[in-house]
Amino acid sequence: MKSRYDMIGYSEIKERETKMSNVIKKFLEYVAIDTESREGSETMPSTLKQHDLARVLAEQLKEMGAEEIAYDREHCYVYASVPASKGCENAPVLGFIAHMDTSPAVTGAGVKPRMIENYDGGDIMLNEGKDGAAPVVMKTVDFPELADFQGKRLIVTDGTTLLGADDKAGVAEIMTMAEYLLTHPEIPHGKVRVGFTPDEEVGAGADHFNVELFGADYAYTVDGGRLGELEYENFNAAGAKVAIHGRSVHPGEAKDKMRNALLLAQEFQAMLPVAENPMYTCGYEGFYHLDALNGTVEEALADYIIRDHDKEKFEKKKALFLQVGEFLNRKYGDGTFVITMKDSYYNMKEVIEKHIHLIDRAKEAMEELGIEPVVVPIRGGTDGARLSFMGLPCPNLCTGGMNFHGKYEYACADDMEKITELLVKIVEKYA
Repeated sequence: MKSRYDMIGYSEIKERETKMSNVIKKFLEYVAIDTESREGSETMPSTLKQHDLARVLAEQLKEMGAEEIAYDREHCYVYASVPASKGCENAPVLGFIAHMDTSPAVTGAGVKPRMIENYDGGDIMLNEGKDGAAPVVMKTVDFPELADFQGKRLIVTDGTTLLGADDKAGVAEIMTMAEYLLTHPEIPHGKVRVGFTPDEEVGAGADHFNVELFGADYAYTVDGGRLGELEYENFNAAGAKVAIHGRSVHPGEAKDKMRNALLLAQEFQAMLPVAENPMYTCGYEGFYHLDALNGTVEEALADYIIRDHDKEKFEKKKALFLQVGEFLNRKYGDGTFVITMKDSYYNMKEVIEKHIHLIDRAKEAMEELGIEPVVVPIRGGTDGARLSFMGLPCPNLCTGGMNFHGKYEYACADDMEKITELLVKIVEKYA
């Protein structure tokens, strides 16, 4: 593997900060703060270290002259306002929201980003590997979209952590937009609200979001991917747990007696539609996803997520899931399979279509900046999906990040700067 580009290490990035744009400076500062959330926690936020970034943001908002700053120290939310410019006090109040936590899928501790100043379109060596460890290489054969970034500046990981562009790129872009508006009073705009949430990655980002305190008429989450993406459709989502109660017997005397809970879990999975698996779906296609399976012969627990954009298909998927459990209980005895299921969020399309101006104006702003709008369905969810059903219509904007939740995550510095301009342009559209 050979590739020619200028790779700047973490220490050299810090030395060159004076030459960097504000959004990139902020991004590099924020990703160095470990805010990894945790599945299964009974606290809010799920990890106290998320407060480390919340405190920084609250202080920076104060320093830049933002108003109505509120730091919810119990639940780890930060809210603030950029006051309306003169003559625009009656314009709609527009909000921008991003989440502070990073995914627990890969560690967010000790993030050491590196920058490729002039990417040549080839494979990227993230980590050469030491002490017998294999090199970590981001290969174009695995990530063909890298070709689209030739000649641009990329911020990558060192191959040992995720980067945190999801969603610290969004946090940095919103903070830079707010600072720009506060220092450029000549730009006409209504009141702008900014909000930063914890625990989005574990599905709890909107749990304690104070919509009334936030006080926006409309908002955007800034939590998407590549430049130009604009999203207002997301999955309907449910989580399900299948507890399987087996029977452990010495394998030498197991005939007609043993019920291997692990094998019963496999039988349950085999009865779900094979093609409706995330490995085989894209676009608007929904799925059943076995996210975790743990257990022994005696007891097993399977964690599933169920997704579909179409509400009717979503309900049918849930019904089939329960029917599989009922069939297997008839086969093996009542109580062998115990299913608990809970809806997580719903497709915000039905809300946003009533406020389609949010999409139209974002598209107009993109086009005026030379960005090609790409309206795509989210194959997941955002805080905005839940907030839309809480009375705050909230589609999703791009951040410039790619390959979220892993060591191959990267962000395009050029696109992050463009997205910051986009946020300002959208604000102007509502003046």
